[in-house]
Amino acid sequence: MSHTPSIEDIAEAAEAAKSRCGNRIEHTPIVRSKLVDGLYYKTENFQRTGSFKIRGAMSKLTKVREKGDLSSRKFVTASSGNHGIGAATAAIDLGADMTVVLPENVAPMKLERIRSIGANVVVAGAEAGASELHAMALARDEGYIYISPYNDPDIIAGQGTIGVELIEDFGDRHIDNIFISLGGGGLVSGIGAVLKHNFPGTKVWGVSARNSAALDASLKAGKVVETEHLATIADAVAGGIDENTITLPLAQAVVDECLLCSEDDIKACLLTLAYEEGMIVEGSAALALAGYQQVASKLEGQSSVVLLCGGNISREQANTLLCCTKS
Repeated sequence: MSHTPSIEDIAEAAEAAKSRCGNRIEHTPIVRSKLVDGLYYKTENFQRTGSFKIRGAMSKLTKVREKGDLSSRKFVTASSGNHGIGAATAAIDLGADMTVVLPENVAPMKLERIRSIGANVVVAGAEAGASELHAMALARDEGYIYISPYNDPDIIAGQGTIGVELIEDFGDRHIDNIFISLGGGGLVSGIGAVLKHNFPGTKVWGVSARNSAALDASLKAGKVVETEHLATIADAVAGGIDENTITLPLAQAVVDECLLCSEDDIKACLLTLAYEEGMIVEGSAALALAGYQQVASKLEGQSSVVLLCGGNISREQANTLLCCTKS
């Protein structure tokens, strides 16, 4: 990307995206924690596709639609699952032709769901980063319009609609902290830009799975770096990031502190959310709570939001994690 938008640019674009998308995206509820006073959950697990990703996809496609009919164009994207579900749903809603490239390690439930929505599916690449390269090659060689899962200002603005909703719902009440799982950086960049623009004092915590933490390492290095990617139950945020991603400078501008969490920490938070908070979520959502729990003792008396980014967990994985994990 030749131009990185500013925090102000993204905040303004998020407002416009919310207006464009209208009721095609859900204004998801804020749920007060049953366990901790001052802790709230922003529940994108209740979004219509089960995750926040439809926000960015709908934002992008409605923006393209302003320039002409979508039915005459072919789109391609890459996804570990949730972005593919969101992009496929947005495409069907708006009458667009969408091909979704999925990695070989995609959860079978997500693969079948994308197919059932009606998108074209291609399985290529060992992990999400390799799938993105394959999708970009299709765009370059066969004339598709590539829809990045995160490296696009319209996608980021769509994710930023969560921040717009937080401001609407909290009103004059200040949000002291927000905990957001880190993948490609579109989510934290969008929400962070909106909140920092309106409430500069809100502290944005970026939370990564230790087994796949490319953005965390890149933020610490000040440049995109390659990292090892091991299996993680936070699979929706696994994988690398583009060399020229606009999310890195945006994340540098909005993320105040980064946290790394182990697989055991994430699993424990899945249990907490299921059995004590009454919500079944995927690993990437539990990751954000794991980050909060690392520093919760320092935040007493403050208001904190944990962003539950999705709830697309298979029955088999839920059974394994919830029934066979020691509490």
